[in-house]
Amino acid sequence: MATRREFIKNTSLLATAAALTPFSEIMAGLAKENKLGIQLFSIPKMLSEDFMGGIMMLQSQGYKELELFGPFPFSAEKAKKGWEAAGKMLGFSGSGYFGKSAKEVKKILDDHGMSSPGTHTDLDTLEQNMGALGEAASILGHKYVTLPAIPDDRRKTLDDYKRIAEAFNKIGAEAKKNGIRFGYHNHGYGIKPMNGQIPLQIILDNTDPNLVFFEMDIFWTTCGGADPIEYLSKYPNRYKMLHLKDMKEKKQFAGDGGGMGDWMPMFSLMASAGDGVLDLQGIVKKAKEVGVEHYFVEQDMVANPQVALKRSSDYLTSKI
Repeated sequence: MATRREFIKNTSLLATAAALTPFSEIMAGLAKENKLGIQLFSIPKMLSEDFMGGIMMLQSQGYKELELFGPFPFSAEKAKKGWEAAGKMLGFSGSGYFGKSAKEVKKILDDHGMSSPGTHTDLDTLEQNMGALGEAASILGHKYVTLPAIPDDRRKTLDDYKRIAEAFNKIGAEAKKNGIRFGYHNHGYGIKPMNGQIPLQIILDNTDPNLVFFEMDIFWTTCGGADPIEYLSKYPNRYKMLHLKDMKEKKQFAGDGGGMGDWMPMFSLMASAGDGVLDLQGIVKKAKEVGVEHYFVEQDMVANPQVALKRSSDYLTSKI
């Protein structure tokens, strides 16, 4: 089996082949390379109650790459306090390493033939504690440290988005010094025009492509009114990760996607891969062409994960 380094070296060849290869063969190649991953926020309650049991379930379903989420022991205090409040509301408390050390988590993943190429963390930690984040990433083998969302108070105006682009460049440079890459995961905000400009494009156009990478959430991109394939095509080699889920019916936010009032009605539309209307085949095919490296299923706090996540895995490993 090819090593990950060999796989990455052959990206250009795979990209050329992807344009000519049927979708089923593309997905078979993904399965062969052990590339199918999952964001652990799909099962936070299960992991909080039985971490080992959750990992074993994911392994049995064919998931090989895990994307973690914070806060972590070294995270900013603001992030920890915010998560404590959110956890109480959501009915679970675990995050990060779920009471274990980074070394203990790494051993568990190694024992189950799994890896963790990336993690989500908060903006304060990225700006204030990159050293500790880099140390943990080295232990766990993270290649990407990714911001899952821009705080509300830092994305109110176009000037805010320009400042965020500047901040991202600084974070990316600091991440590089620590041997890792910085990524930004989009939600649905910033995709619809604001005063005639699209904020997400301000970030893409004003960040250094050698320092700032992107993780596309295809569901939230669609909710924001954009076509994932168009963004992948317009910004080749910027997107290195995808969050994969399906959509029962294609709908957009009632507003600009900037707050929970827009987000909450959309959660009921999430579906396992292959059970909805999104063009997953076209999206993944294009992703393979433009340099996406990691594919994470994400079905936020999904009900019946033993069934729902298995459906996604079965579809993706047989079709992608």
